[in-house]
Amino acid sequence: MSERSAPDPAGTARRIAALAERSGLRPAEVLRIEGEGGLSFASGLEPAAVDALLRGRPVTALSVVRGGDAELEERPHQVVDRILFLRRTRLKESPDGSRRTYSLAEIAAGAGTSAQWLDKMIKTGKAPNLNHADGIAAFFGESIEFLVAEPTEALDRVLQRIYKDLLERTVARQDEDLQRLRDREAAAPGAEHGVVNYAARALADVPDDTAQPIIALIESIARRSREDRAREQGAGGS
Repeated sequence: MSERSAPDPAGTARRIAALAERSGLRPAEVLRIEGEGGLSFASGLEPAAVDALLRGRPVTALSVVRGGDAELEERPHQVVDRILFLRRTRLKESPDGSRRTYSLAEIAAGAGTSAQWLDKMIKTGKAPNLNHADGIAAFFGESIEFLVAEPTEALDRVLQRIYKDLLERTVARQDEDLQRLRDREAAAPGAEHGVVNYAARALADVPDDTAQPIIALIESIARRSREDRAREQGAGGS
């Protein structure tokens, strides 16, 4: 069994930036830290912690999230901190378009616990058991990993999703470009080989772990094209 590689937010961010530039996107926007939908929002980490991890600097669980209350700011319990973060950032939208914080009663009803228990958890800083934590996370549309992942893992999980989405979009665009090339060069001998070489040249300055999946897909498309033509020729000659 292969060992899972350690989370590397800084390395993942560099791959995202390279792929974003190649796709004509602004890396600063793709890797935006603050605001709804930004890296802080998605990971449950304070902006300063996200910035440090993107620069390759270590952070501790204590610098993950802090509530507005001074007493809570000294509390080291990561799970409680992130629950407070979710309540602060995942707001309820009213019919008139305004947004407000969910009440403890609303969270408790959705998570299968009581408002009194939630209030006690917040005041004491005692982390809930996994079942209660899972229910609270699910209420806010998150998984239990959002609450329990260490800072480095929490940020890298978000970055990996961004990288995967960006890679899929890049591959889709590359597929469209290849289809246009195939249509234009369909009658030329060795057209597929030329397309693969073209893609390899176009991706020459892209990191291998980004370029190789794209080139592999291109080779697969070219191979299917040869096989399809061979079948058509065989059917025509029979």
